[in-house]
Amino acid sequence: MIKICLTALLTILSLSSAYGETSIYIGVSQDKEYRKTNLALAQFLPINTKSKEDLRVAAEIRDIVREDLMRSRYFDLQESPLSLANIFINKKTLSYWSKLGSDYFITAKASSTGAVWTLKAQIYKLADKKLLIEKHYHGEMRGLRRGAHLFSDDIVKEITGKVGIAHSKIAFSNNSTKHKEIFIIDYDGENLLKLTNTRSINLLPRWSHDGNKIYYTSYKYLNPDMFEIDLLAGKIKPYITFQGLNIPGGNSPDGNKMVMTLSMGKNPNIYLLNKETRKLKKLLKNFSLASSPTYSPDGKQIAFVSDRSGNPQLYVLNLETGKTRKLTRFNWCDSPAWSPTGEWIAFAGRKSRKEKMNIFLTDLTGNIKHRLTINSGSNENPSWSPDGRFLVFSSTRNKKKELFIMDVDGSAQHLLTEIDGHSYTPHWSP
Repeated sequence: MIKICLTALLTILSLSSAYGETSIYIGVSQDKEYRKTNLALAQFLPINTKSKEDLRVAAEIRDIVREDLMRSRYFDLQESPLSLANIFINKKTLSYWSKLGSDYFITAKASSTGAVWTLKAQIYKLADKKLLIEKHYHGEMRGLRRGAHLFSDDIVKEITGKVGIAHSKIAFSNNSTKHKEIFIIDYDGENLLKLTNTRSINLLPRWSHDGNKIYYTSYKYLNPDMFEIDLLAGKIKPYITFQGLNIPGGNSPDGNKMVMTLSMGKNPNIYLLNKETRKLKKLLKNFSLASSPTYSPDGKQIAFVSDRSGNPQLYVLNLETGKTRKLTRFNWCDSPAWSPTGEWIAFAGRKSRKEKMNIFLTDLTGNIKHRLTINSGSNENPSWSPDGRFLVFSSTRNKKKELFIMDVDGSAQHLLTEIDGHSYTPHWSP
């Protein structure tokens, strides 16, 4: 009997039986000469100056935007208390902020009817003292945080040209209900939402390329089947239900294909599913056991884990040629995640049997590796932010599995938020 030695498969296979079956700075911006932009953030004002509700909504939106801009690491914020410089927007006002060293000036006005909020936002470029952009946002009160996040991302895009991540979410499994269910949460640790209620075991969520669906493995019907959550329709349905393991891996950049781990009564292997035709293709030969596939950003390669050489190691498969290459020689490797920029693959691993699992980066040659966590519990399941500047991962450093976020160079490691129970297998949305 072949010994199963991949971490993810060990977990799932054990559940089946239970049911009867370096100090280098890689760079947040990745631009060596990058400097933070000085950003003047005004107090957001009520459209109706006599409305306490307008004032409250304006202040709440500003607080969210302020936190988003601070988290982005792109800006040094310059602020002042409520004053004439925040109320009357004219050349004198813009000169005031420019003399303080600001590059841009952000201001907005908000209103609320109790059920619907509205935001009129402006970005000024202080070098030429002109309005750069004006946008209007509105929505139901339950969507206020998302509206503020979208404004934050528009600021990032307009000023830096980079994609903002304030609108993004993280999917994960959590057992606070005494069962492992699928949850999502905003990137900043707010708006926790439970998506499943099967009173079963649900694991390994993976977002679709457009962020509208989540695929995950569930024991709802006692077999580790793959399910699909349609977030727009609010529906959950079985997706792949072969006997044995059905584990989502990664979606192709165009969204038309998915790689996954299937066993179908045999050793787990990597398969490619055409979503339109529903045809499956086995990708690997001469690999007794393989799992955890993840697409490269250009859709031409797959990173995966296999125990072909003994202990599980990280490999890359060229989809056009069918050739594979080995990237690691560790005691154990698991859960690879390809960076959105294509330069790095994050993975969990340990170099010796005595070590706990840690998060590493490797380049595509396997010659350059960086260790991002050290002496901080067991760290696993890294997943990249959409802009490739941050990683979310699970860690036991506080005596239970929790979600942590760090910069891509391993700095600024911090707890996402306090959540009851243990949290597993996070995956960051597009």
